[in-house]
Amino acid sequence: MKLTKNEEDYLKALFNLTVERDGDKAGTNQLAEHLGFSPASVNGMLKKLKTKGLVSYKKYGKLELTEEGNSIALQLIRKHRLWETFLYKSMNFGWDEVHDVAEQLEHIESDKLIAELDRFLGFPGTDPHGAIIPNKKGEYTDKPKQTLNEMSADSICRIVAVKDSSVEFLKYVTKIGLELSSKIRIIEKREFDESSLIEFNDRQLSVSKKFCENIFVEQLVSK
Repeated sequence: MKLTKNEEDYLKALFNLTVERDGDKAGTNQLAEHLGFSPASVNGMLKKLKTKGLVSYKKYGKLELTEEGNSIALQLIRKHRLWETFLYKSMNFGWDEVHDVAEQLEHIESDKLIAELDRFLGFPGTDPHGAIIPNKKGEYTDKPKQTLNEMSADSICRIVAVKDSSVEFLKYVTKIGLELSSKIRIIEKREFDESSLIEFNDRQLSVSKKFCENIFVEQLVSK
């Protein structure tokens, strides 16, 4: 089925909202906010996607991808994350720079190109932000993750992914000296504002609850 770039973007956005975030269904207003479009504009596109059998919904109801819509979204995500990995590993792009370029490259239609890209990269399991890359069948298993905010004081953990992959957040993480696989020790969790005092690379830093909620970690040592 031939789709426009805009139609593909809608399917990927709906997958992100309904599957990757909370596993729940999203409404038209949530999708509009996520994409930065007006609800009226989103409604018009959803009608087209429903006619093509890619989206299922009733008026004022929750949105769902059909099996075919879900399959297309997964292939887009696979291509996007492979391109991000290529740009990061082979083209000297920072992890805060890869998203916008990958957004353009993901719409290239060549199964052979993507298969060769996957092989060239050594069949990576995750992208530069720690997100799982679906295989060529669109299959992937994303294990439950814990955020830094869920760790107790005196825990030692390792960063495995970021929840917020926006340019602003990634630049901040880089600026303070953290990256994937960085080890963090939680020195103190403060009740007053729910901030935390952490230690990494022989330095201590106070970080907000919002920051901790957007860092996924693997616990290495607990109290």
